[in-house]
Amino acid sequence: MSGMPTVDAPPTTRPEVGSRVVAHGIATNYLEAGNGRPVVLVHGSGPGVSAYANWRLTMPALSEGLRVLAPDMVGFGFTDRPDGIRYDLRTWSDQLLGFFDALGLERASIVGNSFGGAIALDVASRHPDRVDRLVLMGSVGVPFPITEGLDAVWGYQPSPEAMRRVLDFFAWSRELVDDELAEVRYRASIQPGFQESFGAMFPAPRQRWVDAMVTPDEAIAALPHETLLVHGREDRVIPLATSLRLLELVPRARLHVFGQCGHWSQIEHAAEFNRLLLDFLTQE
Repeated sequence: MSGMPTVDAPPTTRPEVGSRVVAHGIATNYLEAGNGRPVVLVHGSGPGVSAYANWRLTMPALSEGLRVLAPDMVGFGFTDRPDGIRYDLRTWSDQLLGFFDALGLERASIVGNSFGGAIALDVASRHPDRVDRLVLMGSVGVPFPITEGLDAVWGYQPSPEAMRRVLDFFAWSRELVDDELAEVRYRASIQPGFQESFGAMFPAPRQRWVDAMVTPDEAIAALPHETLLVHGREDRVIPLATSLRLLELVPRARLHVFGQCGHWSQIEHAAEFNRLLLDFLTQE
């Protein structure tokens, strides 16, 4: 499949801003590192999130053996926010497939974090031939009652105090969450266009957005892919029960649970998480 030309991005020294490519009609910012079998990292849905914020500790390690690509999904980061865009699972899935097409990826592994896991599940179930291996981290995609943590994340209204509350839900380790981090993440969340799009995605009542991201059980049970499930035991945003349910459903699944870990396994246990993924994604 021939690749489409990239779109020139304005000069910048910001690490969050990489290359740009048109993916299903959306000018998409993405980061790239390494060589080898391709893997696409799909971030979660926190306020002010971007591919860089989600994967900054993951990409250097995975790039030692893989070609790593991490797009900003529409509504997040530095991807364009077209007027009238509908923020839903099909839009994000179509963008991800368009990203594959634009970069000439016939087939790639996908690592989906939380909300990104729902996108990965949808793409893998509808287009199984496009997906090599699948990693789902604290994944949405099966039914569960919305948690207080997820309701706080999706209902975020910008202030340093509100960001501190969101971060308290994300991390198990109190050492990771301080006023400085809250201030940095708060400032990220109020960049031009960020909160406007984020605030439009998940209006109350928010249980309906959990339900809208569900892939049917029978479609999950038909997945042919080697699948790694990763979850933090103390996750207060997406309950461990979601990964246990996926373990029941996915035929070729294995589950790794990190103790003393919240919703940030890729940050709280970065070194072990990176080794786990690299071993899984590069094994023959």
